[in-house]
Amino acid sequence: MSSKGSFQYVVIGAGSAGCVVANRLSADPQMSVLLLEAGGADSRPEIDDPAGMLKTWGSEIDWKYETEPEPALNGRKIPIARGKVLGGSSAINAMIHIRGNRRDFDHWNFLGNDGWSYDEVLPFFKKSENYLGPASQFHGTGGPLTIVNHPRPSPVALAFANAGPELGFGGPDWDFNGEQQEDGTGLYQYTLDTNGKRASAAAAFLRPILTRKNLTVTLYATVSHLLFENNRTVAVEFIQNGQTQQARVEGEAIVCAGTFDSPKILMRSGVGPADLLKSHGIPVVADLPGAGQNLQDHLLLPVPYRSKRELPVPMFIAEAGLFTRTRSNMKAASPDLQFHFSAGLPAFAPPGLTGPWYGFVPILVRPQSVGSVVIGSRNPLDPGFIRTNYLQMQTDLDVLLRGIELSREIAHTRAFSEFGSDEVAPGTHRSKRELSEYIRGHCSTVWHVSGTCVMGRGPMAVVDPQLRVYGVEGLRVADASIMPTVVAGNTNAACIMIGEKLADMLQPQRTRS
Repeated sequence: MSSKGSFQYVVIGAGSAGCVVANRLSADPQMSVLLLEAGGADSRPEIDDPAGMLKTWGSEIDWKYETEPEPALNGRKIPIARGKVLGGSSAINAMIHIRGNRRDFDHWNFLGNDGWSYDEVLPFFKKSENYLGPASQFHGTGGPLTIVNHPRPSPVALAFANAGPELGFGGPDWDFNGEQQEDGTGLYQYTLDTNGKRASAAAAFLRPILTRKNLTVTLYATVSHLLFENNRTVAVEFIQNGQTQQARVEGEAIVCAGTFDSPKILMRSGVGPADLLKSHGIPVVADLPGAGQNLQDHLLLPVPYRSKRELPVPMFIAEAGLFTRTRSNMKAASPDLQFHFSAGLPAFAPPGLTGPWYGFVPILVRPQSVGSVVIGSRNPLDPGFIRTNYLQMQTDLDVLLRGIELSREIAHTRAFSEFGSDEVAPGTHRSKRELSEYIRGHCSTVWHVSGTCVMGRGPMAVVDPQLRVYGVEGLRVADASIMPTVVAGNTNAACIMIGEKLADMLQPQRTRS
């Protein structure tokens, strides 16, 4: 075994949060930072090119995870893409920039996570941003991450934005990152730089600082486990090019490996459910039954329509959106239904459909069904077992049923008159049972997995509000896995915020040192 040396901070995972953490910590020249990434460089041209996104899915820069057979989805295994490359999933995602609903963060704070209310996290969202739209107290400028409004919407996406007011929603210039996220139709914002290239976390936060002498970036480094002495993190062991190496931790290790891999690293290190660890012969360092539990995800449903007029190939897989609630007397809660909408991409055309089309995509964003991820062995290359338990709760199914209904209502507005309202699937005159079967057979994930190292104060919590792992010292987690509940919206922006907030938490320590 060879030594990589000693570092004040070892950051595991160069994804949306990890790139931010590495950037902010290494801004102090007195701090040595090692960033470990299991994938390689983000040099493939399709990463930078928004039109090349589909080529990244299922490629060597995708972990290519899939769930166990899902009972409520007719036993289907659901693929879940995760980026295995600098930038992590921000290098292969749809580039949509939505923070989540203010009630999401206020709820985190209500659960005992002091400091995570919307008003307290908003400055960290803004800190990252270089928003090129109109000036607003809700947007930041001058940050590393460029955010743009949709530069070239299709005509039918504009129709969607204009349809909202006909049904009592706000619109069409709704800002999903503005004062109010829900109950308005509008065009999305995206992480694109001024040259029209993808602004991944690596492009925004890592590439500009690679010359810092106190920052070491190590690629193709698969972390096997953490090492402890007297319950304090002292080293990170990883495999690179078939060789086992160790990096000593002088200050803290920060796990940013994502919702699937962060809990697996903890469990392989002896931090997790004691009975599971013992069954794999892993000595228990800290018995945390919540590690790997509380898995939550957003579930989407395609509802395609034929168009009476020709439509251009859209620039983005999702051009416009809406957030709303499907149940009455729920104004104090975040919306449970989101819509993606766009002109139809040829790659996603339903079988047998020819000609122009457009697609509603209702999304369950406040799931009540939860699952888990567990290790299958001590082997770091073992993908383990992912059980999402999609649609185990009737309330989740009901949200998507309402999504079909609302799609029809929008398609029959005056704004859509020039495009028509010819529903391809699931098709009109279907019973509730038939619609439910369509949902179970055709819904899939938006790849917004979260919650497996939950932040909180209860018996299932894995990290405290400072993201410190319970039961050990010198170890934190910072990524979507710490979310107590998944945000109502695309998760990339919230992961970047989590990275910013953690780095700020560590600022007093760096100052004292």
